[in-house]
Amino acid sequence: MSILTTILILLTAIIVIILIAAALLPDTYTIERETIINQPKQQVFNYIKILNNQQYFNKWVMADLQMRKTFTGTDGAVGFIYAWDSDNKQVGKGEQEIKAIADGEQVDSEVRFMKPFEGKLLASFITTATTPGQTRVRWIINGQRNFMMRVFHLLFNLRKTLGKDMVISMDNLKNLMERAN
Repeated sequence: MSILTTILILLTAIIVIILIAAALLPDTYTIERETIINQPKQQVFNYIKILNNQQYFNKWVMADLQMRKTFTGTDGAVGFIYAWDSDNKQVGKGEQEIKAIADGEQVDSEVRFMKPFEGKLLASFITTATTPGQTRVRWIINGQRNFMMRVFHLLFNLRKTLGKDMVISMDNLKNLMERAN
């Protein structure tokens, strides 16, 4: 057997293994990160529920300071839509809509991606008082993925990559909120 034939067989085997592994991944995914912020719960919650504040802590929103933004409705209220459009392919185009608010407790929003790929996920921020002056913030994203997205998640270890970006964003939020003293 020639070296070229052996290489082709190995490449084919690797591709088949990747496709089988992707097929076995669930259609849904959840990524969660949390931090403790040394500020009262209501103060932290009031800041988080304003989607426009993400420009100061969310790594993904901060990736292109020149992106075009539009706002529809009242920020911090159910139905508010923050839309973005960027020439940066990593930022792309999409929108985020506040779907539910439990005052002082939780904000749920739906994020709809249009470019560079289509998709959507549910993002939730949950605040819990650990002491009167300290708040635990949990950020949870839940999404669905088709077969190609499962392959993409597997190849690029998106759970780890997205989780790392979420940690950076949570650290930014913590630093921002604690400096506000």
